[in-house]
Amino acid sequence: MANRFDTKTRILDAAERLFAERGFSETSLRLITSKAEVNLASVNYHFGSKKELIRAVLARYLDVFMPAASQAINAQRKQEQQASLPEIFSALVSPLLKLNQLCPDGTRTFLQLLGRGYIESQGHLRWFITSHYGDHLQTFVKAVSESVPEIPAADIFWRLHFTLGTIVFAMASADALMEIAAADFNESNDIEAVIRKVIPYISAGVAVSGN
Repeated sequence: MANRFDTKTRILDAAERLFAERGFSETSLRLITSKAEVNLASVNYHFGSKKELIRAVLARYLDVFMPAASQAINAQRKQEQQASLPEIFSALVSPLLKLNQLCPDGTRTFLQLLGRGYIESQGHLRWFITSHYGDHLQTFVKAVSESVPEIPAADIFWRLHFTLGTIVFAMASADALMEIAAADFNESNDIEAVIRKVIPYISAGVAVSGN
């Protein structure tokens, strides 16, 4: 049992790193098995297919993040029924940072993986996330919609996807941005600081009126 567990974990760890660095489409099962030092039959035995492996990699993060995010948003809404957008987005910071406890740099890795799923049109991931974590997603979308009731649902959809893109880009370039801020403005930042700097920007973007 221990060897079986170790093999599965090695596959997940190798796939996670490669998916985040290279993307889902550009990462072959052969490359993953080489990195994990296992044979192809092990991937088929534990996961069945590449799609199932992709879902399993993301599930390690989503199983932790989604319930924690819902809990944080619900706690915020109990304090203030119509929470502001900065308050709603800020409620997600702690659940995001807790992902660093799963693995080093877990917060950034998760956001990069999530971004890969949208950039590469991994339709099965949208089905997987909505079918397994739909209630948690609705908690977030409902809180955002109630915060800006004048914004049509279709516009909320687009703006939240633009928000995800902004966050993914910020995380992907976080090291370079922090180095520039340190050199040019004598600022000392970490990942949490970068996330919090993004919040006013995305809040304003979601809330802006007009087309």
